Amino acid sequence: LDHAIVHARREEQQLGLFFLDLDRFKHVNDSLGHDVGDLLLINVAERISKVLKDDDTFARLGGDEFVIIVEDYADLNQLTHVASQIIAELAKPFSLTGYEVSTSTSIGITVFPNDGQTSQHLLKNADTAMYHVKAQGRNNFQFYTQSMNVKAFERLSIENELRRAIESQQFVLHYQPRVNSTDGQVASIEALIRWQHPEKGLIAPGYFIDIAEDSGLIVPMSEWVIKQA
Repeated sequence: LDHAIVHARREEQQLGLFFLDLDRFKHVNDSLGHDVGDLLLINVAERISKVLKDDDTFARLGGDEFVIIVEDYADLNQLTHVASQIIAELAKPFSLTGYEVSTSTSIGITVFPNDGQTSQHLLKNADTAMYHVKAQGRNNFQFYTQSMNVKAFERLSIENELRRAIESQQFVLHYQPRVNSTDGQVASIEALIRWQHPEKGLIAPGYFIDIAEDSGLIVPMSEWVIKQA
């Protein structure tokens, strides 16, 4: 990436950086095992490679994160086309050792020089754009914009507040009866979590559950719900 930036700067060209993260990859590892997860990563890499040109750079950073460098492209439509092709390829089911596995990817895209002058800035901003895609529902791509940094900071703030909320047990449960429609009797009770924020008041789960899942905080939160219920 450093070399590509030097070349683009010298030739007064642009380059596109893609940051890809597989959606819910952890669920595959947890349910089917790491061997199947590794096979999925290999198959994902093979499908993405088919979409790219020979002179594009494609690498796995670690885990289920990949990066692509597209140099000397014609316009943003070319980057959009590449991202759309990748999403379409990964939408097809994978057949892995007797299992049919479905996955998708969230892609953040940055452009040199507009979105960063160094590899560190380009990667950071592409990562920010990728998380913006996940927050919007996953299985899509998004070009980086400066406003995303504000949203990323807000997301980080909520995550930090959630950690404190778990430590100080700021949550409460609301119980909702499930009624049998044939005889009108209560069959069971649903326990619904709410965040009793000391400053913002009662907060519904739509505000924090996605962040809890992505950060891993959903595990201690779920343990508390089960014990409390």
